[in-house]
Amino acid sequence: MAGRWGAVTVLGAAQFVMVLDSTVMNVSISQVVADLDSTIAAMQSAITFYTLTMAAFMLLGAKLGERWGRRRALVIGSIVYSIGSATTALSVNATMLFIGWSIVEGLGAVLVIPAIAGLVADNYSGHARVTAFSIIGASSGVAVAVGPLVGGFVTTYASWRYVFAAEVVIMAVVLIFNKVVRRSGDPLPTRIDVLSVILSALALILIVYGLLQTKVWGWILPTSDTQILGLSPVPFIIAVGGVLLWLFLRRQGVLRRNGRAPFLNTDILTVRHLRAGVGSIGLQYAVTAGLFFIVPVYLQFTLGLNAVSTGIRVFPLSIALVLFSIIGTALARRLSPKRIARIGQLLLVFASLVLLFSIDPELKNGVFATGMFLAGAALGLLASQLGNVTMSAVDRSELSEAGGVQGVFQNLGSSLGTAILGSIMIAALGSLFLGGVAASDLPNDVQTQISRSTESGVPIVAVSEVPTIAHDAGLSDQQAQQLGDLYQQAQLQALRLSFAVLTLISLSALAFSRNLPDTVAAAEKEEAPVSG
Repeated sequence: MAGRWGAVTVLGAAQFVMVLDSTVMNVSISQVVADLDSTIAAMQSAITFYTLTMAAFMLLGAKLGERWGRRRALVIGSIVYSIGSATTALSVNATMLFIGWSIVEGLGAVLVIPAIAGLVADNYSGHARVTAFSIIGASSGVAVAVGPLVGGFVTTYASWRYVFAAEVVIMAVVLIFNKVVRRSGDPLPTRIDVLSVILSALALILIVYGLLQTKVWGWILPTSDTQILGLSPVPFIIAVGGVLLWLFLRRQGVLRRNGRAPFLNTDILTVRHLRAGVGSIGLQYAVTAGLFFIVPVYLQFTLGLNAVSTGIRVFPLSIALVLFSIIGTALARRLSPKRIARIGQLLLVFASLVLLFSIDPELKNGVFATGMFLAGAALGLLASQLGNVTMSAVDRSELSEAGGVQGVFQNLGSSLGTAILGSIMIAALGSLFLGGVAASDLPNDVQTQISRSTESGVPIVAVSEVPTIAHDAGLSDQQAQQLGDLYQQAQLQALRLSFAVLTLISLSALAFSRNLPDTVAAAEKEEAPVSG
């Protein structure tokens, strides 16, 4: 049994680290800023560039996996990632952290992530492959859910550096046991087209960067002094990225006509099941990223919970995700991937609605925990199916490319979820708060003062801090308390609007799942994978 599932255990450990990393950094940001004598803006840049590095070079990582062999790519990527984690743990300033985390770890991840997907498909078949991919999905979900808890606990009671040191240990275990994972055959003598690498990297960098900057610059109408022709730079940046992406696709046709192997076999994008799989995965990650942006803001800024308490409140999602990944795998013996995924997507819509109606200033009932559990159950069902659908839709020779495309959609989905929910929350908070101030009985001079002080936007702060900030600005105790009440109401309404949009995103995923396979997976041949 250990030999049978040893490969997915090793790959699941690697997947856990890939996902844990960013969730830990998000809850540790204030302590990292203090330790490195840096700024929040610098840390936000580091977090953003980590996503950009992965999105930009994921296809290159998949192609190198073809050239070197997927297991060798896993090994090299794990070494690079470990070097980045060690550098991050030993960082003495923000520059060193940026190099270690945003660049070196990101480059390691682009080798590891496509290799994981391809090696799971190499090592398992039939229903065992469904089980293996559900384990990989559960590893991701547990990392997302447990990351804030682990990061909050370690950061609060020790140091954020220990988390990155622990990542080095886990990746060392992956390296020690890498031969448990069966090799994927001989490496292919693949020629990599440099122009295609540049075009795809620049295109994805610009698209992802534009999406991430929406909460700073606005979507179309500018919300800062940074403008192009009186508009936000976002649509221009995304448009340029779109043009470069079109040129990249055209370049693949040119390479084919000249008798050269394309950097990406665009034919796989015409495979119906693969398109449905990666589209569903992209929206799944958009919902997950949006959920993990909204919930910490709600718990920490509205309710004033610390990082540890926030992680505990998120824990029901983790338990449900693991449980329903197992249930989804069992259901796959009787139900098609399409049926299971649709159940998961509809459950995710219902969970979003439950979370929407759970919002209140105190959160003393179990509705929120129920909503998180249902969301975890939905994501568990999806995780048990979508990875297998994507990788089973192509031939063995195209597994690396399919893994790269899947990784790109994961990062684009995460960026889109954070961008949409972040910009909506911030924009809604500003308009609702200023609207509430204008409709209040606060004196006109106080309203004018508030309007001027928030010209560059209304920041997200803890509700409990608003009266103090207002009092320091010269407002009376009564006016400061009234302003705090108005801010709390605006924040709750902005959160409700964000959850409503999250529900719509969940609902839109049904458009992709209609093209998922509607047949039950074939039974697996009873043979354990062999190492070599």
